[in-house]
Amino acid sequence: MTNQEIANRLYELCQKGDMETIHQELFSDDVTSTEPNMQGQLETAHGREGLKKKGEDFNQSIEEVHSGYTNPPVVFGNHIFMEMGMDVTLKGMGRIDMREMCHYVIKDGKIISEEFFY
Repeated sequence: MTNQEIANRLYELCQKGDMETIHQELFSDDVTSTEPNMQGQLETAHGREGLKKKGEDFNQSIEEVHSGYTNPPVVFGNHIFMEMGMDVTLKGMGRIDMREMCHYVIKDGKIISEEFFY
């Protein structure tokens, strides 16, 4: 797949919320995922299993999803940028509007890293 095809597939699967297929089809075995925690400190998950656990932990923190969106990707060389957002109620935190810029890096036809900026 070309980088644009990877970006298009990522966008398609994000719109469906199909993280399992994203992880299996598009991510490298040793992918990393970095984002700030609730205290603003960067945390990095490693490998598909690490990303799966991170996603499960986040999903367990959600009380209710009100809406969500993913904007079309922009490809720049080996980089993909996409804006995503969710309006959610988190357990113990109340309702928040989460907007983030997602940055993905591609190498050898697979996504090797993702980083989220708030």
